[in-house]
Amino acid sequence: QVQLVESGGGLVQAGDSLTLSCAVSGITFSRHVMGWFRQAPGKEREFVSGISWNGGKTGYADSVTGRFTVARDNAKNMVYLQMNSLKFEDTAVYYCAAKTGPTIKVTSSWYDYWGQGTQVTVSS
Repeated sequence: QVQLVESGGGLVQAGDSLTLSCAVSGITFSRHVMGWFRQAPGKEREFVSGISWNGGKTGYADSVTGRFTVARDNAKNMVYLQMNSLKFEDTAVYYCAAKTGPTIKVTSSWYDYWGQGTQVTVSS
């Protein structure tokens, strides 16, 4: 059974930092690209960040570049999203997702497995 479980969300003030974690089981983690997506109320789910199998390549949405950092630990089957200088517009449910194949994709339909999401709320 494949499971992706996000944690670390919460209520923070603008300018604060937060680190999201995603624990993955049931797949060969080291052979999956991992992505972070988010969905705000009334908006479509959007790509936030992605990381390749060994962490050698990463990708970010323009809106988070320079503020967010993605990392993974293949020994622990974990992926992380460090979020700094949070803004009100970062408020959303954040999802981690896994996809087979070596390429980071920004479209959610490429991803095979999803977590249940964790809420991040940034107060202005």
